Amino acid sequence: MASPCCFSLVHRLWPAIVLAALVLAPVAHGQQDWQELDWLELMPEEDLRLLESLPEVDHEGDGPVALPDEIMTGRVVPEMDGTPARIPGFVVPLKTVGDQRIVEFFLVPYYGACIHVPPPPPNQIIHVTYKPGFTLEALYDPIWTQGVIRTEKVENDIASSSYTMTAELIEPYEE
Repeated sequence: MASPCCFSLVHRLWPAIVLAALVLAPVAHGQQDWQELDWLELMPEEDLRLLESLPEVDHEGDGPVALPDEIMTGRVVPEMDGTPARIPGFVVPLKTVGDQRIVEFFLVPYYGACIHVPPPPPNQIIHVTYKPGFTLEALYDPIWTQGVIRTEKVENDIASSSYTMTAELIEPYEE
């Protein structure tokens, strides 16, 4: 049995112990403060100015709308490298395993990107890997993707991305 002195000390320190547990719990479980990103935050100023100066899209005609070559260079926002981020988007599957769990994909800002030509600029595509994998009922279902953003280029037959992420959490998008 503990002595009354020890009981009194624990009783007096209890609020501090509880507070420390609450403060340190996210660190102990690897959680971070996730910055919720908007897709435009991944574009450097010069690309944003280019976007704003684009002429209005003419939906008449046969071919796909082409973006200027200058916006397709894949410039990045260097400060984004290493940012713990949470960003919504749509999935373009690149690799599935087993029961069609998606383990590698491009995250894009709008449905149909990379499927219809041209793809978005590379700084509007994030190459994501997610070891546990996940399934989608439909590709038009948006998701939240959470992980650390890296400024690394990935190119394949579908598109090029200027950013990568190893996802820690994938969940259905809900506002």
